Amino acid sequence: MHNQRNVNAALEWSMALPAFLILVFVILLNTSHTVHGQLLQLGESVWEGYFQLRQDPVEPTCDPQMDIDAEVQKRIEAAPPADEFDLFAAPPPDPEVLRQSLTASKASCQLKHQHYAENMDQITTGVEVFRSAELAVSKLGEIGLSAERILLAVLVLICGGTALFRRHHIALKPMETVMDYRVAAVAQGIAFTVLFDSVWNFKDIVFSAGVDVSTEHAVLHWMWIAGFAAPIFISIYQFFVIPDDAKPGGSFLRAQLSVPLYASMAIGTGLYFILSGHPAGVAIHLNQMMEMSQLFLNVGLYVWIGMLLKRTDMAQKVFNIFRPFNLAPEIFAVVLVILAALPTAYTGGSGIFVIAVGGLIYLELRRAGTRRQLALAATAMSGSLGVVLRPCLLVVIVAALNKEVTTDQLFGWGVKVFLLTTTLFALYALLTRKGESNKADFSNDAWSQFFTSLRPLIPYVIIIGVVLAIYALLLDAYLDEFSAPIILPVMLLAIIAYERIAQEKGLLKRENLNADYVESRLANSFADLKHGRDSMEKTLRESTTEAIVHIGALLMLMGMSMSLGGVVERAELMSYIPVDFNSVWLAMAVLVSILVVIGMIMDPYGAVVLVSVSIAGIAYQAGIDPVHFWMVTLVAFELGYLSPPVALNHLLTRQVVGEEEVRLSKEEVIGENFWYRHEKILLPLVTMATALMIVAFIPLAIGYS
Repeated sequence: MHNQRNVNAALEWSMALPAFLILVFVILLNTSHTVHGQLLQLGESVWEGYFQLRQDPVEPTCDPQMDIDAEVQKRIEAAPPADEFDLFAAPPPDPEVLRQSLTASKASCQLKHQHYAENMDQITTGVEVFRSAELAVSKLGEIGLSAERILLAVLVLICGGTALFRRHHIALKPMETVMDYRVAAVAQGIAFTVLFDSVWNFKDIVFSAGVDVSTEHAVLHWMWIAGFAAPIFISIYQFFVIPDDAKPGGSFLRAQLSVPLYASMAIGTGLYFILSGHPAGVAIHLNQMMEMSQLFLNVGLYVWIGMLLKRTDMAQKVFNIFRPFNLAPEIFAVVLVILAALPTAYTGGSGIFVIAVGGLIYLELRRAGTRRQLALAATAMSGSLGVVLRPCLLVVIVAALNKEVTTDQLFGWGVKVFLLTTTLFALYALLTRKGESNKADFSNDAWSQFFTSLRPLIPYVIIIGVVLAIYALLLDAYLDEFSAPIILPVMLLAIIAYERIAQEKGLLKRENLNADYVESRLANSFADLKHGRDSMEKTLRESTTEAIVHIGALLMLMGMSMSLGGVVERAELMSYIPVDFNSVWLAMAVLVSILVVIGMIMDPYGAVVLVSVSIAGIAYQAGIDPVHFWMVTLVAFELGYLSPPVALNHLLTRQVVGEEEVRLSKEEVIGENFWYRHEKILLPLVTMATALMIVAFIPLAIGYS
């Protein structure tokens, strides 16, 4: 048994280790930039003029002991004889002018030699040791910057390939029947064939353009070619090898819903570019993803952060502080959605947050007795409220691409939009509550338990404070949208290390979740929370193994979304939007509809770029205030992510919660009215649709735009 566990661990590491090393290297790379800046400041504070000491000075070649009289005589003798008939001949040298010039040159030369001698005297053993370390950190940063695109490509291919192999890509319906598995395999085989053909054509265009191709770009092209060729054979294998638990038969038409979304996008965009005589189009737009490599590497880090967080007791202990008050499930759902807003603001995208932490939120809601439909609704919406709060990277990108707005303006209005959406969610959740609500308990005993439940959080507060203080004092780095992907993994690793040490010494016991209310799939995914005493190695291995399939599914979908945006741009679909509107109300209505549709089919970052270059100007021309327009855009995008038929946030929720929980959620509402049968879709949809109508049209009514 022990040997079998070792074999399983080795197999898991064989898939997880490359992605783990990439994620760790990205953390080291970004930390190295901060460390290098601090080292330069430290060197300058210890050795004045350190910037000149980073390299050995070059000894001046001039003569500081030059004999000026001899040099003057020498130059006079070397001058060509005067020709009184040559009108353009240089005048004979003036000895006094020469003397003054040479005197100044000699003084300058002596000063150079003096500086050289002083610098050489300053280059002590301490300077040599320090600058060796500083230059090594600088070199690491340079290497990392040049390799970021390759790192992202490797991460996409490894994680995307793992998600393919495990049949974990995002689709409208899970694969259940033999027909589902075969149709999905064929579709993915066609999709990767299209991608392979596109990257091959793109390689031919680049290599035959007559310009030098850097080693990095050459490697990247061949990586895409090899990376998209291999999955073709995996798809062929999966066509013939069907899982044993697959149901026999199946409908061909219904099986289309089991085709992963990225495959549908790849086939659709690929056919468009092929028919338009531009087969390299998909690859060109996919490579635009590489231009934002740091952003998408951060997506991978955020997902990994979520998997690490799931294996700590911290979130559970935070939720424990609300239990003494015996809050109604609806109120508890509202509380969790509000608590999720701040971490969402740091991740910069609701979908990323749902993938990272959605499973944990769902589990806690179920522990509190929340019905499955409401728990699924709250989980899908958990990342939707915080995208307008500081320091959301999506808002920063909007401000960077549009000079008409600033981050202060957007975040200022974002707080108001957050309060609006939170209030609406609470209102609809309470209006549709089912059965008798729990009577909240705010007795002295409840408050006593509340303060008691705060005590276990003290070690976590100390660890978080120490990590933040180290980054602030030593690296001058503070937790914001840029540093969060780097600081948060370190913080969570420190917390995990503390928990493992405390458990080994018997100082910390992990709660038994008593997860009888969930089926085995969800309970097993949180097995660490139930049993504890896992080693640090096992925690890292399992969190990374779980993260890579989610990273692969998300990044492949984002990559194909970039290509879909390319189709919209190349086909000039936005040109069909009227430029002149007779009414600002009509303009807003049309733009809101378009923005929701864009949110349904594109990832937020690609959608912001598309809207910035094609729609924003139309809104401004129609008389809509830029800040107003972008707040509408952000809310419309979130409504799009929650809207059928795609409803991406719901698909991601199903991805992390499991098909069994979704199935049980349908079974437990048999015989209920329409609202409760579809509450997981309707509650977020009605909340965000109401918010969008208010945000879009109330400012027009009061004359804001």
